[in-house]
Amino acid sequence: MTFQRPTSRALLWTAVGAYAAGFSALSILRHRAFSTGRFDLGNMVQAVWSTAHGHPLQITGLRGDQISRLGAHFDPILAAFAPLWLAWPSPDMLLVAQAVAVALGALPVFWLARKHLGSDRVALGFALAYLIYPPTQWLTLNEFHPVALACPLLLYAIWFLDEGRVVPFAACAIVAATTKEEIALVVAGLGIWYALAHGRRWTGAAVATAGVAAALIAIEVVIPHFNRAGTSSFFTRYSEVGSTPGGIVHTALTDPWKIVTTAATGRGLGYLAQLVLPLALLVVLAPLALIAAVPELAVNLLSAATTQTSIRFHYTAGLIPVLIAAAVFGAKRLPPRIPVATIVVVTALAANYLLGPAPLWRYFPGGEQQQARAADVSEHDRIAARALRLIPPHAVVSATNSLGAHLSARRRVLSFPYLQDAQWVAADETAPGYADRLAPLPTAVQLSWLRRNPEWRLVFERDGILIFQRASEAASAR
Repeated sequence: MTFQRPTSRALLWTAVGAYAAGFSALSILRHRAFSTGRFDLGNMVQAVWSTAHGHPLQITGLRGDQISRLGAHFDPILAAFAPLWLAWPSPDMLLVAQAVAVALGALPVFWLARKHLGSDRVALGFALAYLIYPPTQWLTLNEFHPVALACPLLLYAIWFLDEGRVVPFAACAIVAATTKEEIALVVAGLGIWYALAHGRRWTGAAVATAGVAAALIAIEVVIPHFNRAGTSSFFTRYSEVGSTPGGIVHTALTDPWKIVTTAATGRGLGYLAQLVLPLALLVVLAPLALIAAVPELAVNLLSAATTQTSIRFHYTAGLIPVLIAAAVFGAKRLPPRIPVATIVVVTALAANYLLGPAPLWRYFPGGEQQQARAADVSEHDRIAARALRLIPPHAVVSATNSLGAHLSARRRVLSFPYLQDAQWVAADETAPGYADRLAPLPTAVQLSWLRRNPEWRLVFERDGILIFQRASEAASAR
């Protein structure tokens, strides 16, 4: 009896399935271990829950006001998850959907590499490198963000555009643009690349124009319409270079050196190195393809928020597909005798050891340690889970951030120490409150006040987990 060696396609599907299953399980465990929060998983859960219950994309703001999710970010794709929520009403559904979607991005990587490098084996190497690439894995595990879906969608868009199939490209690009406001700028960049690399100037110009227009509508029309302040609060991150899209353009035209010095910091250069080095520097051999990465790089490098220049957060979603495609195009420039598949897989694996989120690296010297135990469910986590079951599913609750993601499937959920109309309070004394920086009283002071306030009754206290019920609510329940 003879055994056939598995084909590259069989190995590809095995890798996709293993990634989807493994990262789904890991994401769920991180949620069980309370490594997620009201910000951001809870926000997404509430937006989806509200849509499923007739209140499209409604969420409770940080200060307790009911607002539209579109007032913060342009990500209407969240509404598409409402039917799935009715079938599987759990945050786990969003986490699994994200892991599966990112895993499926390996398919267009395989197709693109096979087309340009002429080998199923080499194509498999690039698909594996995409799955091993540290920013890909961190993106999958960074709670749930609709912009993570832009990563596989843009990979499919690149594949279709490279094939000259404009209609399916447009479909993927349009859906990708609904995941976050600046993703349409990445699409615009792909239009410029298509015009220059493929010589299809009119089509490329049309794509670029449509992408810029879509981004401007999202940023300058949709978000201000749904935001009571008239503009997104996230623009405060760009105070050094102008604070608004118009202000940033003005700075770029009148003081371009300010743009350069703001972007080219040690933090920014380190961020670029962590994006490029795991792909064996192949991206530098395809500068035209990198045009599409410029808008997202600018958004991240010019921000004062340190999270935007870290590969451990979702801000890489628009960069990963462009960088992976650029690595494929760059490899095409190398001599055929160079074992590029081996190089790209080994480099990505070494980078994953140093920078990736795999929990097993904590057992090896020099392996990545950050968040290494984020999926470990402790006794404290089990106590918290039992305590949260005391809170009725539709009651208005005020919760600290680490507990909030488990309580967000309801009409109103406040961020402790804001109380307002809350009927219940869920607090973890061992984890600081996200709203402490804005609330009049910090979490510790507010909890001390609740203990003494006759209007509130402490109904659960163990291992730093506190559950309070408003006394009037308790009396009416009797």
